[in-house]
Amino acid sequence: QVQLVESGGGLVQAGGSLRLSCAASGNIFSINTMGWYRQAPGKERELVAAITSGGSTNYADFVKGRFTISRDNAKNTVFLQMNSLKPEDTAVYYCNVRGYRDLLRKSSFDSWGQGTQVTVSS
Repeated sequence: QVQLVESGGGLVQAGGSLRLSCAASGNIFSINTMGWYRQAPGKERELVAAITSGGSTNYADFVKGRFTISRDNAKNTVFLQMNSLKPEDTAVYYCNVRGYRDLLRKSSFDSWGQGTQVTVSS
């Protein structure tokens, strides 16, 4: 079992900043990709940003230049620094972590956090 605990969401005015955190714990041997997704009301969940164990990052076009993803491998934690927030960034943000429970990579996991609400007022 792998548990993810998210924090950092809230209400902010347009142009403001928030920092999301997601800590993974439990039966983890290694973590490959850590990422953030979001889902606005009436819309499908979409990728915001992801980062590999080697530090390579991938961003959705709508956040490039505004959001930064990072991770602390020693603490199994991923962060999302969100700057210049816009009302259209309002959504529930979900953390996603993928990895393995064992050295031989016979048991993988793909876990999701409970979601944290980000609301940006105009």
